[in-house]
Amino acid sequence: MTNILPCAIPEEALLLRYRREGHYADCYMAEVYVPVRHAEFVEAFYTTWLFGIERFILKWAVRRPSTDEDARQLGLGNREEFAAWRVEGRTGNQLLLCDYTGRTRSWLMTSAVAGTGQARTRLHFGSAVVPRIDALTGAASMGSGFNALLGFHRLYSRLLLRAACANLPSR
Repeated sequence: MTNILPCAIPEEALLLRYRREGHYADCYMAEVYVPVRHAEFVEAFYTTWLFGIERFILKWAVRRPSTDEDARQLGLGNREEFAAWRVEGRTGNQLLLCDYTGRTRSWLMTSAVAGTGQARTRLHFGSAVVPRIDALTGAASMGSGFNALLGFHRLYSRLLLRAACANLPSR
């Protein structure tokens, strides 16, 4: 079973700006003992059985359907929208998505682990949440549900990354 560990957001991460701006941001990491292309990781992540539940909810609750093929095309760089997200940033080994409300971000990154004598890939998954701004007062607020759901979010993030590792193509 792959270990999923919380970790610091890497310095080169597209997600890091949210932490630097003082927003909530987290990062989880796993290492797998095979080479993994970024497109494979994106597809594996968004086509897991667990994320399938979220896709089902998004399809019916907010009318944002998606398919496994949509996830594959997102990973390949051929789509700028997927389910409830749009691409905010992309590099050769990173993908940063922003949800349709503009409040949350999802981020995936792959990197080869050098100097180990065998092919290994580090997989990162992280999220950011920006506060809601009150139109009348200008005050920033994370909302009453944020702290109540934070424990669930952290567990769910680890489970999503574990499911993605299990969903990677075998070599």
